[in-house]
Amino acid sequence: MLARLPLPYLLLMAAFATFVFCLYMDRWLKMPKVTVMSFVISVGCCVGMIVVGGLQYRPWSPEQMLVAYSFGWVGLTIGLIPSWKPVLKYGEEWRQGVRREKYEYSKWCAMAPVISVTLTGFLGFILAT
Repeated sequence: MLARLPLPYLLLMAAFATFVFCLYMDRWLKMPKVTVMSFVISVGCCVGMIVVGGLQYRPWSPEQMLVAYSFGWVGLTIGLIPSWKPVLKYGEEWRQGVRREKYEYSKWCAMAPVISVTLTGFLGFILAT
């Protein structure tokens, strides 16, 4: 359904998803190098998804892969929200030079990204076909 939109709209969707993810990483970790690295990884993932989608037995169009990428990246950003406080605390300790043997996270912090990416991935799959 969404894959029928013109390509510029889909590119804007993917750019918006990347922007939101990079903005969240910048506000979350407060490390410019990590933000730039997140942007480079995001663009690499988008291009990789388009290439892999085209190599499938039943090829997916670049438009379909842009929809899947956009929904997956927004799902990852939403899933990282519950782990914001512990990561912010550990990041601040890391910048101050405090190193720990083990970092404690709740199980919900680990499960939230998995659940969120899975749900938005299914939604993106449905809307891309």
